[in-house]
Amino acid sequence: VLALAGNAGGGDGVESVTRRRAMAVSKTIAKKGTSSKKKAHSYTIKCSGPVADGIFDVASFEKFLNDRIKVNGKTGQLSNAVSVSRGTDSITIDASVEFSKRYLKYLTKKYLKKQQLRDWLRVVADGKNSYELRYFNISEDAEDDEEGEE
Repeated sequence: VLALAGNAGGGDGVESVTRRRAMAVSKTIAKKGTSSKKKAHSYTIKCSGPVADGIFDVASFEKFLNDRIKVNGKTGQLSNAVSVSRGTDSITIDASVEFSKRYLKYLTKKYLKKQQLRDWLRVVADGKNSYELRYFNISEDAEDDEEGEE
């Protein structure tokens, strides 16, 4: 008899309405909790090898990033959203807005091409939040050339 009474009402009883309201309230609370938090992103580009050899200037790379990074579709207006700072052989980018690590790789490669260093240096992911500038491994090519001459 209880099963028939529950089905006869079509599931629109007081309990089901209360349950639906409770679920709706819990969903809105969950949404409000996640939207209020802003993730801060921090990325590092390590340039120790090229800087030690004297072919890479960290100061000009920092200026390039300050001029080229877009925030909300506008270049050169970093304000408080993104900060670029440099160490002796690295650049650190701190962003309080959505910011892509891949975008930093794109800008780094663009800078290397502009400075005509793209043929000797490559951008490699060093960790989850960092890139490193490394030389291409040319020693393998030199060994292949020596074997071909014999």
